[in-house]
Amino acid sequence: MTTAPTPVPTTPAATVPGGGPGASATDTTTATTTTPTPRRGPALRLGGGSWLATVPLFVFFAIGFGLPAVAIVIGAFTTSSDAEGGGGRFTLDNVTASVQGAYWTAMVSSLKLSALTALLSTVIGLPIAQAVVTSRFTWLRQAVLTASGVLANFGGLPLAFAFVATLGNAGEITKLLHLTDHGWSLYSFTGLTVVYLYFLVPLMVLTITPALDGLRVQWREAAHNNRATTVQYWRHVALPILLPSLLGGFVLLFGSAFAAYATAAAMVGATVPLVSRSIADALSGNVLVGQGNLALALSLNMIVVAVLVMAVYLPLQRRSARWLS
Repeated sequence: MTTAPTPVPTTPAATVPGGGPGASATDTTTATTTTPTPRRGPALRLGGGSWLATVPLFVFFAIGFGLPAVAIVIGAFTTSSDAEGGGGRFTLDNVTASVQGAYWTAMVSSLKLSALTALLSTVIGLPIAQAVVTSRFTWLRQAVLTASGVLANFGGLPLAFAFVATLGNAGEITKLLHLTDHGWSLYSFTGLTVVYLYFLVPLMVLTITPALDGLRVQWREAAHNNRATTVQYWRHVALPILLPSLLGGFVLLFGSAFAAYATAAAMVGATVPLVSRSIADALSGNVLVGQGNLALALSLNMIVVAVLVMAVYLPLQRRSARWLS
């Protein structure tokens, strides 16, 4: 006796999970698998009081940077307390004098020194960083980056003494190679440039290494597959991508060199005019008595340069991050 096959229901499975009373297992499974994926809700917002965690940072910024900046701006446009006629009177003489004569010469000299050392450090630091990034030896990368971190923060009197002892008029290397006979002088613009490279090149290595790490291997392989040489790869692929990072590094080095004071003050003194030395002379009264607020005007000029530097650096940094992230 043959049993007739049980007919399979053709009714669509229930759309409610569980299927209600009498729903089959097949119906339940189908309903579960066809349930639409819920939409992703908006990102969780921080609690109403979470901004309190940033209060100490803003307080520190206001006390450490805000108050001095306000004092500099006020002092730059008022007379000094030891000036004739009393202090606190509004005047433009400080700002006017800060961009004239010897003070303007010092500003131009500082800008030249900063631009030259930043450019040389960028050109020297890039191949060094590339050699470290592409090296097969992990210990070499760690050693170079560690040494760069130490040397980038080595300055002031110790650095000046080290160069005076080695490359000064009576330095060991100067006497060994008879550099004085060839016109070498550490206490000049050229000598100060060499000293600045000592800490700016390691700083450039630290700055550009993350950008070099962001260059993808697939880009180089694609260039080689299209019969591009190494020079063509760097010219048409790598350097255009690295250009924002290189410019950002240059601007950062420029700012570091522009703000440096102790090394130049200890080594060359007034031989090379620098705006940082001019500020020190104005504060100590070495030039004119009653010109304390002139130093604040010179400081205001440096702040303006620093603001311009940061205004260039931050957009470049964001642009390079989009490519290399």
